[in-house]
Amino acid sequence: MADKLNGAYYGPAIPPQRNYRSVGRSSGCGPCCLLCNLFKFILSIVIVIGIIVLVLWLLLRPNEIKVHATSASLTQFTLSNGSLQYDLDVNMSIRNPNRRIGFYYDYIEATAYYDGSRFGFDDSLKTFYQGHKNTSYIEPKFSGKNALVGDSITSTYNKEKNDGYYNIELKVRPKLRLKIWIFKIKYIKPRINCDLKIPVPGSSGSFKETKCDVDHF
Repeated sequence: MADKLNGAYYGPAIPPQRNYRSVGRSSGCGPCCLLCNLFKFILSIVIVIGIIVLVLWLLLRPNEIKVHATSASLTQFTLSNGSLQYDLDVNMSIRNPNRRIGFYYDYIEATAYYDGSRFGFDDSLKTFYQGHKNTSYIEPKFSGKNALVGDSITSTYNKEKNDGYYNIELKVRPKLRLKIWIFKIKYIKPRINCDLKIPVPGSSGSFKETKCDVDHF
């Protein structure tokens, strides 16, 4: 047996043993890997938030408030030497069509404009809470005398006086909190714009109920 082991070996050559050594390799994650993981994390957050928003929308089905100017009257509206003497009353209805959302009206201001020039302001409107599927009412009132600025005001006033109607723009700016179940969220500040066509004082014209535009953003 020993002779066989000590004899010549005619088989294939035995390759030399090599020692492998990794150069510059690390078991950590490189920059591309980190960016990929960060992207996946952000994407997962966006998806979760989207699902939550969708579920809340399906549960709440939010609708914007509906606003109408139900009546408006001028007992005085006289322009003289660039100054306007006025006495304007407006009645407005505000409808909350939502079944699960209530509104706290914490502050309300109303501003009246004629031919682009502001002439009246009322921030004394009462605050209130408006429940689900409820209609509430506010009554902005404007009275006083103000100078109006603008080259076309006199000609616009004379023309509309002859036509029997004055075109007055009313802007209402409430500050609202939302009540959803037991949660209260503040604040949203919708912009309510009403283009009113009001009969000249003493004329036989009548005011027609007007739908106002509501912009929540």
